[in-house]
Amino acid sequence: MNTQIRVLKTESDYAAAVARLSALMDKDPALGSAEDAELELLALVIQSYEQSRFPPSPPDPIEAILFRMDQQRMAQKDLVPYIGSLSKVSEVLGRKRPLSLSMIRRLHAGLGIPAEVLIGEAYDLSVAPNVDYAKFPLAEMQERGLFGEAKRSAQNLKEYAEELVTGFFRGMSGLGGQPIMLRATLHQSGARTMDENALMVWQACALRKARARALKGKYQDGTITPQWLRDLVRLSSFESGPVLAQEYLSNYGIALVFEPHFDKTYLDGAAMLDGEMRIVALTLRHDRVDNFWFALLHELIHVQRHLTPEAPCFADNLDDKTRTSDQEQEADREAGEALIPEAVWATAAVSTSYAAEDAIALARQLQIHPAIVAGRVRKQTENWRLLSNLISSAGKVSDLFINQLACQ
Repeated sequence: MNTQIRVLKTESDYAAAVARLSALMDKDPALGSAEDAELELLALVIQSYEQSRFPPSPPDPIEAILFRMDQQRMAQKDLVPYIGSLSKVSEVLGRKRPLSLSMIRRLHAGLGIPAEVLIGEAYDLSVAPNVDYAKFPLAEMQERGLFGEAKRSAQNLKEYAEELVTGFFRGMSGLGGQPIMLRATLHQSGARTMDENALMVWQACALRKARARALKGKYQDGTITPQWLRDLVRLSSFESGPVLAQEYLSNYGIALVFEPHFDKTYLDGAAMLDGEMRIVALTLRHDRVDNFWFALLHELIHVQRHLTPEAPCFADNLDDKTRTSDQEQEADREAGEALIPEAVWATAAVSTSYAAEDAIALARQLQIHPAIVAGRVRKQTENWRLLSNLISSAGKVSDLFINQLACQ
């Protein structure tokens, strides 16, 4: 029978082809005959149709491990070097414990099991990670919900650190179409070096919040001027001054966000450049009105004068007295000048009297919050007990941004 073989498109085509294949197999055609050639072609088109309609299920990683154990006549104890302990081997093979990336990497290297079988996707395991993921602030990240809702033990966090941390950064990086800046050039102020891993996580959280904000304007070079800063500082005279400042900055294309600091970062704030967006991120580590305004102005000077694609982040510990770089001294000086001009301070009664009524009088003259004047007196004298009533009565800035301080 001379049959023309076509590509199978329907179930009826498939059924007819299978029936014809069965008939030819029953006939057992001679090798090289026309029916033998027809049989081979039918087998190919049937296989192609089945693969398109019924794709094969991915190999099971546990079955792959068991198969390799059977091939090499291995016992469970022989997997200890790859999985970690006999109890872990038993839990993995019993499907009670998932494979970690470190286990997968060792199984791939030691037993030659393909990465895509073990991990379920194409993954380059040939190069060991150059990051010690266990040194990230795993407990703090879990506490902030950065790994999801499930709570893990300290040992579990450490064992699956690579998956958790890389998963966190992958989840962050998609927002807004720009990658999260990891290990980008950043400037840390002062001699007390911040924990770089914790700083990266904090930076990623702050960037995510900034990218989620709908800014009202677009930043243009030259926006920040002495008068612009003075207009901003006058908003401090209002009870909701920090909220008004956030709106003011949004009008000019600057995102102001809040992200609590991580332990070992000693961080007050940072100025960041993310593509075309300028960002000021504050921790409110010192949750006072005077500190908020000084930190904000300090970071805005970095935005105005220091941020570049080559230096896209300045992270600041404003308590550190060893900050001696030209950029940090300039940011301190210009922030102070914007808050209380030196010429005004030189003749102000409060600069020598340290009296509350004089502080309030100067605040009224400059149209700023009295806590800013109190902060200047305390910093100048290094007597943090002076004018404490003006500081405490101003309240906490964080009360204005409770929802924004939460993880997003």
